[in-house]
Amino acid sequence: MLAKIEQLLQEVKGLTAQNPEELEALRIKYLSKKGAINALMADFRNVPAEQKKEVGMKLNELKNLAQERIAALKETFENQDNSAAELDLTRTAYPIKLGTRHPLTIVRNEIIDIFGRIGFTIADGPEVEDDWHVFSSMNFPEDHPARDMQDTFFIETHPDIILRTHTSSVQSRVMEVSQPPIRVICPGRVYRNEAISYRAHCFFHQVEGLYVDKNVSFTDLKQVLLQFAQEMFGPDTKIRLRPSYFPFTEPSAEMDISCDICGGEGCPFCKYTGWVEILGCGMVDPAVLEANGIDSKVYTGYAFGMGVERITNLKYKVKDLRMFSENDTRFLEEFESAN
Repeated sequence: MLAKIEQLLQEVKGLTAQNPEELEALRIKYLSKKGAINALMADFRNVPAEQKKEVGMKLNELKNLAQERIAALKETFENQDNSAAELDLTRTAYPIKLGTRHPLTIVRNEIIDIFGRIGFTIADGPEVEDDWHVFSSMNFPEDHPARDMQDTFFIETHPDIILRTHTSSVQSRVMEVSQPPIRVICPGRVYRNEAISYRAHCFFHQVEGLYVDKNVSFTDLKQVLLQFAQEMFGPDTKIRLRPSYFPFTEPSAEMDISCDICGGEGCPFCKYTGWVEILGCGMVDPAVLEANGIDSKVYTGYAFGMGVERITNLKYKVKDLRMFSENDTRFLEEFESAN
């Protein structure tokens, strides 16, 4: 019997199991009522009296070792199960990298900050708009191309519900419920049915501004835009205003800044003109004031609008506008130092 006990001791010392099922099979083999150790216990009565003490001690050693070894293996499997239960397979793979602000957000916030220090407050409005606030209140003729389904995303017709093509709709909503003085900027996303390329997209971001009060002049507009340009692009920046046309302003102008790459000397970026266009502006058309409930005989105003992507391109020399919406982390990481 001592030989059998010694053999089982060596077996028990080397017990291993790959899974809980194998462990249960080992428990049954050694510790169950019909297991090997209980069989030895049953034969213990046949052991000669002079050997009972020695055999009894060996049997107890074997039983205790088997119980301890199986308990240890069971604890190992339980710990593995707990770890698996705590693992969330839907989580982002480790290590989790901290992000940074998007370049468009950086520039938009900078624009808002500059005009905020001049006295403009932020106004917001819906992206899904009606025809009145996007076109009619802004003095767009009935046959204007922007009202065509080929140029604008229509949600419904009769009445026309569209994705706003500019944040001028927010200006209209502000004028409807406010009386001058009004001094607001309207940042937001806008949509146009454009072919997507390196220089155009079907959605982009604008910041438009509106100032309405008594005795507002074009000189006021020019000075505000000069201050904005010099704060955004540097104190040596110059501006020029070229006559243009917009349905909602009269007179209207496009504003250029001196190229900040060549200092106005001429380079490929500015097409050797020394100037780069950044925004449109003008005095608010009296018809727009009247349509939105403001007496144009008492009040005047100016408005301006710029694309955030355009300003970001100029500031950070991004060559492809599509990169702003592709969420390529390699591109976005280039702006960590700008945060």
